[in-house]
Amino acid sequence: MPFNEEMTERQVQWRKAHIACRESGYQGGKAYPWILPHHLWEESLWPGIRSGSAKSLPEYLQQTGVQEHRGVHNLKSSWVLCANLYFPFGQDAGLPMLAGFLKEHVSAAIETVEAVELEYAEAPPLDPQTLLGEPEGGQRGANQTSPDVAFLVRNMRGKGLILTENKLVEHSFYPCSGRKPDVGNPDSCRCLDWRKLLSDLPGQCWQLQWEQGKRKNRKYWDHIRISEHGRRVLTQCPAATAGYQLFRQQALAEGIAASGRYDLVVSCVSYDARNDDLIHCLRGSGVENFVTDWGRLFSGRAQFCAFTHQQWVDWVRAHDSKGYWSEWLAYVEARYGYGETAK
Repeated sequence: MPFNEEMTERQVQWRKAHIACRESGYQGGKAYPWILPHHLWEESLWPGIRSGSAKSLPEYLQQTGVQEHRGVHNLKSSWVLCANLYFPFGQDAGLPMLAGFLKEHVSAAIETVEAVELEYAEAPPLDPQTLLGEPEGGQRGANQTSPDVAFLVRNMRGKGLILTENKLVEHSFYPCSGRKPDVGNPDSCRCLDWRKLLSDLPGQCWQLQWEQGKRKNRKYWDHIRISEHGRRVLTQCPAATAGYQLFRQQALAEGIAASGRYDLVVSCVSYDARNDDLIHCLRGSGVENFVTDWGRLFSGRAQFCAFTHQQWVDWVRAHDSKGYWSEWLAYVEARYGYGETAK
C-alpha cells in the first residue's frame, strides 16, 4: 500500500477511536473522513499541547504571532505532526532529550538546546524579506520561507541554529513558484536545461527577473554555491520540479551562516522513513536520494542533515528512564505508528 494511503487509513481509524465527532471536515471544497471540522482542529493535537496545558500550542501561537497552517484540521497534516512530535520538548524536561538526539543525529558539536521555535524567522537583516528578497507582508507560517521548526542550540564555541523542514505524507518538496503558468515566465522549460541555466543564471532564472506588484527579484541564488559534484550530477535546476522548499531553506541557512551570528547552521529535514516517494522525489533532477545526496550539491558554510521521526521517537523511548514521556509515546504510536517495531 502506498504510504499516503496507509497513513490515510490509519488516521481514519484513529479518529473513530479517539474523536467523538463523526462530521467530515472540508479541504479544497471537498469533505473527507480524515478532515475535522475546522473549529475542532485542537482535537488533532497531543493533549499535552492543547489549550489549557502547561505547553499550550494555541497560547504560543497567540504570543508569537506564528500563523498555523490552513490544513491544521487535516489529520495527515505534517504541521500538526511537527507540533505533536517536537513542540512538547521545548521545555525544561524535554530540552536535554532533544540535545542528546541532535548531538547523535545532527552534529556532535551540539551540547545543549536552548529553545524550540515553530515557523522560525530571524529578525532583520536576516529575515526572509531582506535576506532572500521575498515579498513584504509575509509572517512566520505564511507567505515566506520559515522552516517548520528550529532548534536553537549551543556548543563549546557559541550558538547554533538547526532549521528543519518537517514532512509526513508529502510526495515532494514542491516545484518552484517561478514556473507557475500565471507568473509571467516566458519559458519555464529553460529551468530544465541545467548547463544553459548554470552558464547564465540572470538571463535564465525567472526568480531573478520576477517583479510584479510587491514581489521583488528573489535572492536565493545570491547565497547558493553549487559544488563540483552538484555541477556534474544535476540535470536541471534542483528547485524546478520537486526541491523548491529545500532550495529556499538551503539559501536561508547559507545566508544566516555567512552573517557569522552562529557558529553552526544546519539545514535539516525530519521525515517519515516509510515515505519512499519523498525520499526519491528528486530523481528527475539527478538526485537519487535527498537524504544522502542533497547536501553534496552545495559548497558553503551551512551543513545539511536529515533524520526520521522514527529515530526521534525511538530515542525518546530508549532514554526516558523515568517514564516521563510514556503518555506521549503511547499517543504517537497509536496516532502515527511510531512504535517499537516501526521501520
